Amino acid sequence: MHLDREEYVEQAYFYRTLRERMQQGISTQELLVSIRQEILSTTKLPMALEFMAGELRLTGGFGTAMARLPHYFTPFQTFVIQEAEKEEGRFDFRIALEILEREAEYRAKGISVQGIFLYQFETLARNRLGYDRGLVAVAGDPAFDEAWREWIATVRNQVGFIDIADMIYVRSEYYRQRRGDPGRPVLFGEKEGKIALANRRKDPLFLFAALARHLGYPSVPRPKFQESEEQLIVLVQRRIDRLEGRLKLLEEEIRGGINLSKFYVQDASKPQSGPNT
Repeated sequence: MHLDREEYVEQAYFYRTLRERMQQGISTQELLVSIRQEILSTTKLPMALEFMAGELRLTGGFGTAMARLPHYFTPFQTFVIQEAEKEEGRFDFRIALEILEREAEYRAKGISVQGIFLYQFETLARNRLGYDRGLVAVAGDPAFDEAWREWIATVRNQVGFIDIADMIYVRSEYYRQRRGDPGRPVLFGEKEGKIALANRRKDPLFLFAALARHLGYPSVPRPKFQESEEQLIVLVQRRIDRLEGRLKLLEEEIRGGINLSKFYVQDASKPQSGPNT
């Protein structure tokens, strides 16, 4: 799955606009309808938003809809939203939207696979989203080839025991120059290797900050721990959206059953109104 640049430009606009307008106390469903009108009709995003609106009415969330559109949203995008939609509410939904906004902006400018991996790994680390399921989602990004997927699986098994800086260093061009052929594919350049070596046995967030400073990789937005009035409004609105969805399901059940055909086609792998590959 490689989307056109205009898709990522519109995705970034959607995530940013939704995040900003959620503070106005408007229901998420209304926001989806209004923002959908602003998105370029030449992209696939309006169809994705239409499907997401249907899922929002059904479940009160976006995550399940994104999971059913794997040809448009990456596993990492879906994972981030699903983590933000958990009932505990520890991971700020607006931070999740900002994370996806910055990633979409980076993709629109033209990405390096190194930049995508480092941004996604930093997202997991900074927001404590968990490396096990998180790195499975990262490995599912179509930007990574088989060599990358194998290495990400190794990172998943070894993170917490071996510094991420060491794991980057030994798979870098800088390591090859100093120690010879490592016998495995080189995944990072000379500069990444130097920065990783300089950050061994340090907080990994120092490593990510240095990579962003020197190589221009995107920085992950920092969580906002202080709950403001606006944050409370967003949390309350999310709960209201879920309750409204559940009430509608109960009403349909009382009237004679829930008609799931409004939201899904017979082939569960493809949404009726979702974008085409």
